[in-house]
Amino acid sequence: MKKETFQYPSLKARIKNEYRIIFAAFVFILIADAIGQIEIPLGPGKLILFPIFYALILGVLSGPEILKFFKKKEVKAASKLVIVAICPFIAKLGINAGASIEVVLSAGPALLLQEIGNLGTIFLALPFALLLGLKREAIGATHSINRESNLALVTDLFGPDSPEARGSLSIYVVGGMVGTIYFGFLATMTAAAGIFHPYALGMASGVGAGILMASATASITAVYPDMAAELSALASTSETLSGLTGIYVAIFVGIPLCRKLYTWMEPKFAKLRHEPSEVLMRKEEKVEEA
Repeated sequence: MKKETFQYPSLKARIKNEYRIIFAAFVFILIADAIGQIEIPLGPGKLILFPIFYALILGVLSGPEILKFFKKKEVKAASKLVIVAICPFIAKLGINAGASIEVVLSAGPALLLQEIGNLGTIFLALPFALLLGLKREAIGATHSINRESNLALVTDLFGPDSPEARGSLSIYVVGGMVGTIYFGFLATMTAAAGIFHPYALGMASGVGAGILMASATASITAVYPDMAAELSALASTSETLSGLTGIYVAIFVGIPLCRKLYTWMEPKFAKLRHEPSEVLMRKEEKVEEA
């Protein structure tokens, strides 16, 4: 599949399309930070609501489908700013990991191998996405956990306006809203069970998603406050390595596997949904061009 070309707009056009986005983002940050982190006890665990959750909710409510503060062209422009906004955060993770290199080395090869576990979800997520009616968006949405590094990768491979990039960005946003709650609760429930060593829980928190790592780590350190520094170091390192190894796993395994499964499964699910098959239509176009 050829990478779609993208013409960057002029500076004047960008300012016109983006100034309201930047202003609103600043206001949303102030509101979310003022609300702060909210912890809701639930059995042996707890639900943790982070400021990013409120900011995402405010962004959704202000969109063209609800309060209509933003227009569709502004939403389209905002999707390209996500990568710019998360770059400092990715750099911060690397700095945290480097500061605790001794703890990292003591963890052994487990940190390097954990990314392979993310591939198993493709076989469940891709069919479900096709059943819901997604097309090429399903490739971007299901090839990985779809966080910072994966979103950057899909945008680079397919282009910011491609269906694959839209699918990846959608899961990125939904993961930030739902995932923070789910990961925080799951982490405290697992820690309360006492089955795994705290270090293992710390490493498991770094799945390649910064906000999910923060949610899980905050929950685990609340259960093991004496190990807070070690758990934070392991989580940051695991997060960094998941991002690094996840890039190569996604490039050489995740995305090719999704594309192969999509080519095979999409016609079957299109038939099941009584709608045209995107894969078969592309094949017909190639035959006509030949």
